[in-house]
Amino acid sequence: MAKREKYRSRAAYKLKQALEKYGFIKPGDVVVDLGAAPGGWLQVAREAVGDRGFVLGIDVKRIDPLGYGNVYTIVGDIMDPESLTRIKAILPRSADAVISDISPNISGIWDLDHIRQIELSMCSLQIALSILKNGGNFFVKVFQGELFNQFLREVRKNFRQVKIIKPKASRKESAEIYVLGLNKI
Repeated sequence: MAKREKYRSRAAYKLKQALEKYGFIKPGDVVVDLGAAPGGWLQVAREAVGDRGFVLGIDVKRIDPLGYGNVYTIVGDIMDPESLTRIKAILPRSADAVISDISPNISGIWDLDHIRQIELSMCSLQIALSILKNGGNFFVKVFQGELFNQFLREVRKNFRQVKIIKPKASRKESAEIYVLGLNKI
């Protein structure tokens, strides 16, 4: 279905389903996509912001251009503090939404993979808190596990409303879930 509808990844449907239900990206918004390769979420974010919005994607892998003047991509590691400096330099204003479907290279050792995912999620949260406007939104993938509640507490400290979402497009057996922080304090 993703190929037929010209999305770069099946993951695009996870973001589409969350947006349909919660509407946390609107026309004209500024959106930052952390871990954006291959670009499926960038495509969905661009659809949501339209011609007046701005979408910036960052990933350690190069992302093929989408062909829109208001979608910009950079190669960078979100764990590198220099990446935040580069993001801030490119944004036209504070972000309305930060989205992150970033995932570590999966080792197959669950405890290690969970810890790495939480590290990436925490880094995504820190970047979001640094670039989001007051009232902005944050949507991030997290692997369920022993550190999940600790991460959830951090999100709850910084957003007025927090939702835990398992989009229908996620495989039932997958440990991935999404945390949506609405209305940054």
